[in-house]
Amino acid sequence: MIRKAVIPAAGFGTRFLPATKAQPKEMLPIIDTPTIQYVVQEAIDSGIDDILIVSGKGKRAIEDHFDRNHELEMELEGKADEAMYNEMLRISDMANIHYIRQKELRGLADAIYHARLHTADEPFAVLLGDTIVDSVIPVTQQLIDIHEQFGRTVIGVEIVPKDKVSRYGIVGGEQVSDSILNVTELVEKPSTEESPSNLAIAGRYILTPEIYKSIEQTEVGKNDEMQLTDALRLLLRRESIASYTIEGKRYDIGNKLDYLKTTVEFALRRKEFAEPFARFLQETLQARGVDQAITGKGTAQTIEEEHER
Repeated sequence: MIRKAVIPAAGFGTRFLPATKAQPKEMLPIIDTPTIQYVVQEAIDSGIDDILIVSGKGKRAIEDHFDRNHELEMELEGKADEAMYNEMLRISDMANIHYIRQKELRGLADAIYHARLHTADEPFAVLLGDTIVDSVIPVTQQLIDIHEQFGRTVIGVEIVPKDKVSRYGIVGGEQVSDSILNVTELVEKPSTEESPSNLAIAGRYILTPEIYKSIEQTEVGKNDEMQLTDALRLLLRRESIASYTIEGKRYDIGNKLDYLKTTVEFALRRKEFAEPFARFLQETLQARGVDQAITGKGTAQTIEEEHER
């Protein structure tokens, strides 16, 4: 049974400067909801309410977001805004959230190592704080189900185009089923020719406590950082690892173009925005000479094609 989750959220977010100079990238909103709130909600929807967020310098806004704000609550009560008042209370009581600081940014493996006292000898989930996955069954729950079936570390992966494997950590191995692999290789950002597959690590994991011994033996690499992929490669010497091709769509909020795409897609799902926003997008694209109706390929795809022109 997986009872605890770890959310690494300590990075500087330099790709979003200057917006992230004074606020965490994990607090960048998708319309009106911070990215990390979606991640916390996924853990909760997967049956986990004990969450450790590994933060860093300048990340206090994350703690404040999940804390009570009595002055704001009184203001909302005074305005008789019951719906928003209840939402503020819900956010502050979503889960039992703990915090620890990664005082030096030494990579994802080091961030996870900070959780060793909290998770102790239990397997635990890891959800990257800048990655949202939209799915019917929460992706963390999908990985928990595979872990309970096989009793091992499980890496969530997604299929990516072969010509884009160099952007990701890639797994390779022996096929168990259409969606499950016995992992035999883990390669960080391989070339197209050297890549063992087109299955990219998707920012979701179920890790066993053995990962901590592997992290202790992981060498520091580029930028004085320890990569989780390297630690998992060492873990393979101790125990078997499975990968699972997730069912859902992953949104990487770590880069600007994907952030814009995510905002557009989420806005089109909101009843109060969908129709007027879709009309605005269509009018804007037509004004730019893009004669493609939104109802054809879909707004996000149309915008992507226009961006590539």
